[in-house]
Amino acid sequence: MGHHANSDREYVLLQKRLDRTVTGAPEGPALDRILRLLYRPEDVRLAVQVPFRITPLTRLAKKTGIPAGELGERLTDMARRGLMMDFQADGERFFALPPLILGFFEFTFMRARDELPMAELARLFDEYMRGDDRLANSVYQRETQIGRALIHEESLPRDYTEVLDWERATRIIGSAERMAVSRCACRHKAEHLGHACDAPQDVCLAFGCAAETLIRNGTAREADRLEGLRILEKTKEAGLVQTAENVRRGVAFICNCCRCCCAMMDGIRRFEIRTAIATSSWFAQVDADACSGCGACEKACPVGAIAIGSRGPAAAQGNAGDRCAVCDQQLCLGCGVCSSACKRGAIQMRSRPSKILPPETVFDRYVAMAIERGKLADLLFDDYQRLSHRALRRICGILERTPVWKAAMAVKPLKSAFMTATVWGAKRLTGRMTDRLI
Repeated sequence: MGHHANSDREYVLLQKRLDRTVTGAPEGPALDRILRLLYRPEDVRLAVQVPFRITPLTRLAKKTGIPAGELGERLTDMARRGLMMDFQADGERFFALPPLILGFFEFTFMRARDELPMAELARLFDEYMRGDDRLANSVYQRETQIGRALIHEESLPRDYTEVLDWERATRIIGSAERMAVSRCACRHKAEHLGHACDAPQDVCLAFGCAAETLIRNGTAREADRLEGLRILEKTKEAGLVQTAENVRRGVAFICNCCRCCCAMMDGIRRFEIRTAIATSSWFAQVDADACSGCGACEKACPVGAIAIGSRGPAAAQGNAGDRCAVCDQQLCLGCGVCSSACKRGAIQMRSRPSKILPPETVFDRYVAMAIERGKLADLLFDDYQRLSHRALRRICGILERTPVWKAAMAVKPLKSAFMTATVWGAKRLTGRMTDRLI
């Protein structure tokens, strides 16, 4: 009885820890059932001791009191089941507890899994992610987002040359040292629910050390640049949106997203969180004189930014020639899907007045998200078993909730300086893995 009570407490603790990540994990019966299906009792007892920050195995062995060899085997087994992130650099091993989003949800559905009740997990994840807006609001709140839209390069104006490497999917793929391809987690989940669309599934791309760990654990298979470019062309033809990690350097993934299954698109369409995906530096502009009002662009737009409206009073008489596409430029992702769908060349992609500048690295993105969401204390003091960390986290958390802190972090130069100091502190703690991640 006591063992069962302790196990219940550890599952609750794991949920609370997941909720303190920058994307969060609000409590709920569906999440509780998901955790119990994925994490065995011995897994959860170990998981709550592993920081979200990438940590050397030697440090984890000292912290847990488990010999490094035994601990490495246990964490490796969890990584193969999608419950741990593992990395290697210069002969040293590193581990980190994955969050819910960009973590064990994706690792669960990025491949076929015979050992898990996939249909039940799909139903539970769907209930948790789409049953209400709590998770969506947790993941997509504030300014800095996980993903950003990439423009279909073919839709760019022919005379425009000021497109940087991090804005081009072809350049991200072409410069990758290592690449992996896996199933789209969102469409795979929808398949188990019986309502997946007909868009291709084996099209999610990972790069660099993210690709290495996915390949090593059997979550994805290795791919070369030629295959990556072929996947890119295939997904463009299918009208999918290329959504990359929202960083300029060290991009870890490109997802090829549909409007019906994608969790990020869901944040915009279902929950009306207009900023759930960072836009590209472009927007769609309709040439009313060239538009026939056919509706192809409206159907193609993944977020409902285009609607067919009336040119004037004559439309009331049923004259199709008086119908015209209208684009909500604030909602527009700048992906170029609508431009590719228009056979009359009536949609041109135009540069936004101010260039959209993503965070430089994944460290910068995490820190920006933590500052914006009042979770910097959880990012800095992640060791939940150390009394000093618990005390400092509470002090910093109280500070973050004060009007003075919020006002200070609204000042961009101060926020930038604070981010820089925090990023370098995180890099120092991560040690030699830093050069592999950024």
